[in-house]
Amino acid sequence: MTVTRRDLLGIVATTGIASVALDPFVSASAQPAGAPLPPLIESGSGHLKALIAALEKAPRRRDFKEVPMILTTPGQWDHEALALLTHYRGGPKQVWDNTAIDSPWLNLMRNSLNAQIWAFRHPDFLVVSATHGTAHLALYDQHLWDKYGLAKLTAGKFARNTLLDVPAAAHGDAADFENPAGVFSPKDNSIPSLQARGVVFLACHNAIFELSSRLHATGVNPDKLSLAKMGAEFTNHLIPGAVLTPGIVGTLPELGAAGFHYAK
Repeated sequence: MTVTRRDLLGIVATTGIASVALDPFVSASAQPAGAPLPPLIESGSGHLKALIAALEKAPRRRDFKEVPMILTTPGQWDHEALALLTHYRGGPKQVWDNTAIDSPWLNLMRNSLNAQIWAFRHPDFLVVSATHGTAHLALYDQHLWDKYGLAKLTAGKFARNTLLDVPAAAHGDAADFENPAGVFSPKDNSIPSLQARGVVFLACHNAIFELSSRLHATGVNPDKLSLAKMGAEFTNHLIPGAVLTPGIVGTLPELGAAGFHYAK
């Protein structure tokens, strides 16, 4: 899907964002990886619903040929989508610093959502995953896991990217929110399920470059790509919905300045 300047102005209008920097570059859509789950947002969450709709329209560039070590211009990352997050008028807003793929990171974000929505009555609560370290492996599609043997980097914890699997619980009755095996339970911890609830997964260019450097240096390079081209391939195979940043640790201060509460 190509997103025009008029589309971006529509994004601004629907979310009430006063200022989003518009880049002249229009980008290709994300790599397909199966049909996403339908949105699962609580009633009364007008700001969050508008944000999710706007993020779906915001461009994601996934046709890179080469990428540098340090990104220097907004067209090199998903700056329109990131601007939507930093200008979000709903709340509260929480950013999770997620670094370990085998940690309970998905479960913790789900628990946070449940408490904010039902205990504290904040239906517009927004959760963002600042994803880097080995957790960032979960943001690559299965094609890259197979091609580059990414399972070997998980110390035997994952044979494939099972965090993209949709559990059976995801198809339960959303009205039964207290069901211990239902839609909002620990039985439904997955990236697609959390995305359906409005969780946004931020991707890290630095993590992409460092992983590419590691694989390149150790000869894990089936197509004999240059480092710049390998980094581009990993960028192009981020999961649908992910928001590419120029670097997570450098983006955290931007989110903090925008009112996001830090969690780890």
